[in-house]
Amino acid sequence: MVVCAPLRSNVNLSRIARAASCCGVERIVCTGHAKLDRRIARDGAETLKIEVHRTLPPRLVQMRADGYRLVGLEQTTESQDLHQFHFNRKTALVIGNERTGLTPDLLQLLDDVVEIPVWGMPYSYNVATATSMTLYEYCRQFPQG
Repeated sequence: MVVCAPLRSNVNLSRIARAASCCGVERIVCTGHAKLDRRIARDGAETLKIEVHRTLPPRLVQMRADGYRLVGLEQTTESQDLHQFHFNRKTALVIGNERTGLTPDLLQLLDDVVEIPVWGMPYSYNVATATSMTLYEYCRQFPQG
């Protein structure tokens, strides 16, 4: 499952949906004014269940109660290198806003935080690109789907 904090761009959400669909993700939980651009999301718009909620914290608490490991994608002093991280099979990947990332109130609800090493400028990948890279790593660890 992919969980998105309010994103600034529905283009990024649509790119995330397309990548998530390729990786067999069945559900995306969003907040804000989430809307897919079907030309970008393509088949992902048809295969994914998109849920839009007002806030994330109650959803994250429920996901944990449902047995999901909450893994944030963010650069923090506590984040783990994506290349060294081992995902649980039942993971909810939590994605932050393009500019502000994951807010402190969301970070405190997470079980783990991973980051993708960056060797040049800017210091982070685009949110849709980073999500795609992280989903690919999850799929690499669980190739049987």
